[in-house]
Amino acid sequence: MKKILYVDDAHSLRQLVDMVLSKHYELSLAENGAVGLDIAKQSHFDLIISDINMPVMNGFELLEALRKQDEYKFTPILMLTTEASAEMKEQGKQCGATGWLIKPFDPEKLLKVIERVLG
Repeated sequence: MKKILYVDDAHSLRQLVDMVLSKHYELSLAENGAVGLDIAKQSHFDLIISDINMPVMNGFELLEALRKQDEYKFTPILMLTTEASAEMKEQGKQCGATGWLIKPFDPEKLLKVIERVLG
């Protein structure tokens, strides 16, 4: 079973993503980028999904830290956020984001995107 790490400071969104994805994937959850980075270093994930606006370590900082790890240089990393501006998307692309999804999200579309990214 493919392993996914979902990083978001919103408890309700972690619960929603857990309900949607845990039936299909082995899912780990983190409440901010620093915790997410620690979890990512302890176990390898096939996909990481992260919010951007979080305390302690935001999504861009997490993305940059992950891309510096040999293990995550080519791992798909999706940003799932309320940020929809072209500037933010470009910053995500520059940091190494694989894709960009806007909240609120359709659970079915999220599953389809994940299936496409994971092959």
